[in-house]
Amino acid sequence: MYSPEDCFTPFKAPTTEFTLPVRFTFPFYYEPHPLCLLAASELQQHLESQTEWRHDFGLREAEGSGLGKMFGVLLVKNSQGELGYLSAFSGKIADQNLLTHFVPPVFDMLAEGSFFPPEQAKINLINAEINTLKDNPEIALLQSQLADKTLSAQEQIAAHRALMIENRKQRKLQRAAGDTLDEQALKQLRIQMSRESVQDKNQLRALNSYWDEQLASAKHALEQASQHLTALKQKRKTMSAALQQRLFDEYRFLNIKGEEQSLGEIFKGTIHKVPPAGSGECAAPKLLHFAFNNGMTPLAMAEFWWGEAPKSEIRQHKNFYGACQGKCQPILGHMLDGLPTDENPLLTNPAEGKHLDIIYQDDDMLVINKPAEFLSVPGKNILDSVYSRIKGQFPEATGPLIVHRLDMSTSGLMVIALNKAANKSLQKQFICRTVKKRYVALLTGELSQDEGVITLPLRGDFDDRPRQLVCFEHGKPAQTSWQVITRKNQQTKVYLYPKTGRTHQLRVHSAHPDGLNMPIVGDDLYGKKSDRLHLHAELLELNHPITDEPMSFQIDADF
Repeated sequence: MYSPEDCFTPFKAPTTEFTLPVRFTFPFYYEPHPLCLLAASELQQHLESQTEWRHDFGLREAEGSGLGKMFGVLLVKNSQGELGYLSAFSGKIADQNLLTHFVPPVFDMLAEGSFFPPEQAKINLINAEINTLKDNPEIALLQSQLADKTLSAQEQIAAHRALMIENRKQRKLQRAAGDTLDEQALKQLRIQMSRESVQDKNQLRALNSYWDEQLASAKHALEQASQHLTALKQKRKTMSAALQQRLFDEYRFLNIKGEEQSLGEIFKGTIHKVPPAGSGECAAPKLLHFAFNNGMTPLAMAEFWWGEAPKSEIRQHKNFYGACQGKCQPILGHMLDGLPTDENPLLTNPAEGKHLDIIYQDDDMLVINKPAEFLSVPGKNILDSVYSRIKGQFPEATGPLIVHRLDMSTSGLMVIALNKAANKSLQKQFICRTVKKRYVALLTGELSQDEGVITLPLRGDFDDRPRQLVCFEHGKPAQTSWQVITRKNQQTKVYLYPKTGRTHQLRVHSAHPDGLNMPIVGDDLYGKKSDRLHLHAELLELNHPITDEPMSFQIDADF
């Protein structure tokens, strides 16, 4: 079913006018090659016209048969030297992983005769039994009884402790009044109070002992009734782990040198040691593995999103995206070994030839206008930054210098502290949110409203840093106010006022469907790349860190 000829697609349109790539695509950050754009266009036409399977990708809301999906095209030459492309999708479509026109998964866990379905069926049976036992009224009753006894024990012990405190106060008052008693009466009073104190302690000890027995008995009864349930959960855990490990061993990836590594071997050297869920099911590994396994030469690659995005992510229909970092980077690191690829553009210093303009300077602080594509602090691979430039220009400065940051792609105003006292004062202003910041941005569309507030909590995308996700469960609060400046040529210029300062906050709040639903022009993570990210920190108002004098700075955007 999946011979090389079945999956290899010759171009429908002429390709003689195109120049072939010199090196393979750097898969994590790239501009699609023109032939990959042509292949993607033909694949998209196929998605719109095919009738073999049904999955609307959220494009026709009334049908509601699923969210969007990442697709990939791999430009190749087959074993006969013919130019064409391979197509793939991430995960499954319409509950299937084998579809005509697309390469198969690296390992087909659903294939006839595979170990996975019967083993998964066994785990499903255990799940069903666990769910039945969870609904056992006897266990529910015992859990309720244990909860009631626990609460009664806490209340009675707390009440007795309160009584002991009150009795202790009364005895203290009696001692104070005892100064008027003769020696014999005072001695009898002390003996009586000592007995009362011992009695209170004995009663507390007895109360604790009683409830310890009651709770131990209730816990034992619950454990006895839940024994089978606990054993089943442990059995499920053991079987799931074994099945997962077997899958890790079965997913084996080739590179151009014919070397093969399993998922487990690939991720063994990573920080997490264990492959994240869904590893190996993305389009890029599927495409490369099929090409290497069938004597095809990979020339270039591109991946695009098709359909509606998940609620937490920002994916634009038909936009191209780099491969994910968490799942794909370790796998592709092995698969691309030996295949000449384009240089990693993220290793090139974007600040080379650019200058920092100092618009205010005194003995305590600076205010600079940071250019776009200029790091605020040294990165993992690039040291050139605002920090390193200022450190070199002001060698006598003390303290951390950097008070706040701007994203590398964002231009605009930054305040720099030249000594520790200034840094402490400025930091306090930012923490207390007394600093006023105003950004200007150009959006890819025309907003219908004139102003509003966005409150979408954010967290990092652990599988694809540095992208951020909207997450109401684990995200940190983030708030942005906005106001329209002008509308022109299907674009909107807006003021953005961030109350919080989360990573990529303005970019995500602009692009997310529950935000402005319009990416900032030039946003290469959440929209489409352009000459630059059209986001600029134009206004900064704060108090001088030493004199407390109000200060205001403004630099207009150059877009």
